[in-house]
Amino acid sequence: MKWKLIYVAIILFPAVLSCHKKEKSAGVSQGVSDTLAAYRKSTLKNIRYHLQFNIPEEKDKDIVAGETVSFTCDKKPQNFLAFDFKEDPGKIKKIWSNNQEIPIVFDKEHLIIDKAFLQRGANTIRIDFIAGNGALNRRGNYLYTLFVPDRARTVFPCFDQPDLKAVFTLSITIPQSWAGIANGKLTGVLLNGNRKTLDFAPTDQLPTYLFSFAAGKFNRATEQWKGSEIELLYRETDSEKVATSLQPIFEQYKKYVTFYEQWTGIPFPFQKHGMVAIPDFQFGGMEHPGAILLQSATLFLTKDATDGQLNNRAQLLAHEVAHMWFGDLVTMNWFSDVWMKEVFANFMADKATIAPDNAQGFALKFLTDHLPYAYATDRTPGANPIRQPLDNLENAGTLYGNIIYHKAPVMMRQLEKLMGEDPFKTGVREYLRQYAYNNASWPDLINLLAKHTPVNLQAWNKVWVNEPGRPVFDYTIRYEKTQIAAFTIAQKPESGNDRVWQQSFDISFYYDNGLVKTINVNDSLALQSIDRAFERKRPRFIQFNASGLGYGVWPVDTAMCPRLFTIRNYINRASAYITLYENMLNSRYKNPEELLQLFTSGLSSETVELNIRLLTGYISTIYWEFLLPATRQSLAAKLEGQVWTAMNQQKNPNNKKMLFGCYQNLFETAGAVKKMYTIWNTQQPPPNVVLKEDDYTNLAFALVLRSNDPSVLQQQLSRIKDPDRRKRFELIMPALSADTAVRKAFFEGLSKRANRSNESAVSVALSYLHHPLRQPSAELYLEQTLELLPEIQQTGDIFFPGNWLQASFGYYQSKTAYAIVEQFLQKHPRLQDHLKAKILQSTDNLRRARTIAR
Repeated sequence: MKWKLIYVAIILFPAVLSCHKKEKSAGVSQGVSDTLAAYRKSTLKNIRYHLQFNIPEEKDKDIVAGETVSFTCDKKPQNFLAFDFKEDPGKIKKIWSNNQEIPIVFDKEHLIIDKAFLQRGANTIRIDFIAGNGALNRRGNYLYTLFVPDRARTVFPCFDQPDLKAVFTLSITIPQSWAGIANGKLTGVLLNGNRKTLDFAPTDQLPTYLFSFAAGKFNRATEQWKGSEIELLYRETDSEKVATSLQPIFEQYKKYVTFYEQWTGIPFPFQKHGMVAIPDFQFGGMEHPGAILLQSATLFLTKDATDGQLNNRAQLLAHEVAHMWFGDLVTMNWFSDVWMKEVFANFMADKATIAPDNAQGFALKFLTDHLPYAYATDRTPGANPIRQPLDNLENAGTLYGNIIYHKAPVMMRQLEKLMGEDPFKTGVREYLRQYAYNNASWPDLINLLAKHTPVNLQAWNKVWVNEPGRPVFDYTIRYEKTQIAAFTIAQKPESGNDRVWQQSFDISFYYDNGLVKTINVNDSLALQSIDRAFERKRPRFIQFNASGLGYGVWPVDTAMCPRLFTIRNYINRASAYITLYENMLNSRYKNPEELLQLFTSGLSSETVELNIRLLTGYISTIYWEFLLPATRQSLAAKLEGQVWTAMNQQKNPNNKKMLFGCYQNLFETAGAVKKMYTIWNTQQPPPNVVLKEDDYTNLAFALVLRSNDPSVLQQQLSRIKDPDRRKRFELIMPALSADTAVRKAFFEGLSKRANRSNESAVSVALSYLHHPLRQPSAELYLEQTLELLPEIQQTGDIFFPGNWLQASFGYYQSKTAYAIVEQFLQKHPRLQDHLKAKILQSTDNLRRARTIAR
């Protein structure tokens, strides 16, 4: 968007000593550069915001707002002070500095306060403005703010950087029928006709990205705990879900707060407990203290929820509560270390959700939650290190992804094992105490941890944190008669420079009668002899990384494959599934069709829900992405029969439902379409398979892809009573239309930002638009999908660029689709590196499918 320039101030920033890089250009630049951030950090202290928003019921009407910002300057600014405001400068109405009205000066997304209007010591700036809508998420009769990483500046002028923590005092005027919540405690309600004003207490010290409020037609539930109140706002209308879910939500919240207080030795660090359940939330959750935003569909479950759904709810709550200490109490200096808050939230959530009597269940959950997703990015040409450089906060959203959410917890578990649990915990506690209500960087933490271990953490850190990629392992073994005489294992980088991942892993030897002997390896080298294996009897087969503790592409003893489902330990089976799939992608041991047949053959015998989820996910990916259409069609009837038979043979209702979902994902033959239509139309599922409204909605989408019958969508829409779910369904419907003109119009409409506001629903719609059953006609949208990417990154929330690409390219395997990607990258050699990496990550299966699809 081109911004109207009211006045341009071209002034050099004063030189400052800072860890941030210096900018070569004069004046301010778009976004929040590291140079600007360093200058303000060196100048400003004691920042306080007093904000007022007058919010109309109609979402298309302006929100009249005002703010008073007070701060202390250690020294008088040498030239000017810049507030960040990524909006139409015409929305700034008046501005006063130290009680004097001053000219409105705007340049490149910044409101400029000249040094003539500032003084050393205390300063007060008052601004009247119209609030920007960029991060207000106005959804009809409710709204919620989402300011991470640098989007507070799209709503109000501020110093939008994480290391300028401030106190926020908020007042919002809203319709009387609405409820409201914010970071601070509610201190007053003033009624005025059909409107009311809510006043909230000053917050604790927060960065701008954690300041938040929500308002609208919400239901409110509360629970008293430890002399305070836990508040939950929600819009869910399904009475069964509400009755079944409210108490578990409160109980789990309390459980995780208690766990983190005990683990860290620090009481809950903020003034209030509050949560908001958001329909179609574009994240899983967001950790605003006192106003945690959570995805409603993950929180509110039916009484027959699967273990996977229950685990997801527990993990979501544990993750967001962990942030109260990791990210909120101690915040990263700069978003290059955003991964720190996310790794600790995931790592600590894994600890908090472990059942004391179910260590194996925790190990399986950790394995299946993290390794497949970490590998999905780390194996690609666009793989990024855990810690990435960042010169401007406007690009901070591109840092998010599988590496920080899934590789980083694996790294942290390896670090804890390397140091020992007690020294690790001591170092982390020291870090939290030292930087409480302040900011820190990864070097600050790693230096603290280094004091508690003799291990060279800097060398370890260089490979695990500062470089991308994973190792590939191989082995050689020699037998003399029935004994192992020599056994060596080697690792090398999958790509890039030579290096060794120092880590712990295990090697298991399987014998007759279920006997398993395991060797733990803690001193991994580029090439090493496993002397402890010498003189062991020759096993039936060997499994590497059986426990899933290690990280990399592990070798496969092919003698394991026919005995795969005889492995008794369910963690070892899951690790084997992952290893086989990763090797298939590298064209080792099994081709796609062989692996599909192997995995499908175990659907009847595998009884662990998380393992079934893993297997069915791999089966779906192989079927749609790595089999040529002719091969797929030749296997369709047999595969449908195998999955249906396995579903009937399973005893556990959750397992049955998961396999029904697998069948729904794969079915193609006319007989299967007729069977699934009957189930949907009569709402009579197979015996002991429980289907609810959301399940029938997804089944309706699957049927329309195969039958092109629009009446299915209309009838399903009539069944949906919840208004938020109806709106979501209506948004997705055009992407499934049998009319190519309707689908084209839907896609072209996405070029307008307003039509992308519900990012969650848009991502789902794109996945249907580009489904293999709608290819190759959908390929005509791919070039424009890539052309829109920079705008998507600038206007969307942090996960949307990756979701936009994955939903669009995830199913493709054709040479023509890959040619579109190659041509785009050639035409745009100056494309931002982080966006290029997102493209390479999202199209990696497409790249591989050209050589391994059959």
